[in-house]
Amino acid sequence: MTSVKICGLRRKEDIDYVNFYRPGFAGFVFAESRRKVSAETAMLLRKALLPQIKSVGIFVNEEEKAVAEIAEYTGLDCVQLHGDEPPEYIGKLKDLLGKITKKKIEIWKAIRVKNKESLEIMSAFDADAFLLDAYVEGSYGGAGSVFDWQLASDIAAKYGRIILAGGLNPENVKTAVARVKPYGVDVSSGVETEGFKDADKIRDFIDRVREADDEIL
Repeated sequence: MTSVKICGLRRKEDIDYVNFYRPGFAGFVFAESRRKVSAETAMLLRKALLPQIKSVGIFVNEEEKAVAEIAEYTGLDCVQLHGDEPPEYIGKLKDLLGKITKKKIEIWKAIRVKNKESLEIMSAFDADAFLLDAYVEGSYGGAGSVFDWQLASDIAAKYGRIILAGGLNPENVKTAVARVKPYGVDVSSGVETEGFKDADKIRDFIDRVREADDEIL
């Protein structure tokens, strides 16, 4: 079954929506963005999540020590690196997380996909999963742009745990899942209305993913 990540949660209402519709993952943005939340806010929101919904923190070019400290303080289950972090960054972060946290925290690496060559760097990263997002100049995600899903389909068969992101919404996610067969799908702006999470769009998005899963089976 395809996992769903609803990203950019920042209000108590957002938590209520995901607790009701139960995606696999909930994302909190710590990088500069209109969806950015403080560590304290994220910690309070994370505590309100149902325990079966895993929390993901999104960071962009942040120092390893700061990422580890925020992950420990907020109780994150996963760290998503969405910047230009080099392969050796993950090794350093794993060491820090192992020293200051009591639980295993997954590390996901986001790859901004411009063309086939953009994916060649993946083999250098010792990540637990990869998130494929559309390359948009000057943006580190959340732009709502789509990339060539065929590239993701080819790479998903090789790497397994691929989370598809970039311009997904209730209208196109069923096709995306059927074509790519990813481990998971990630959405933020695609389930928003006027800049805020929309419960109906979250419901429709998850419903379309489940329909795709049923047809694949």
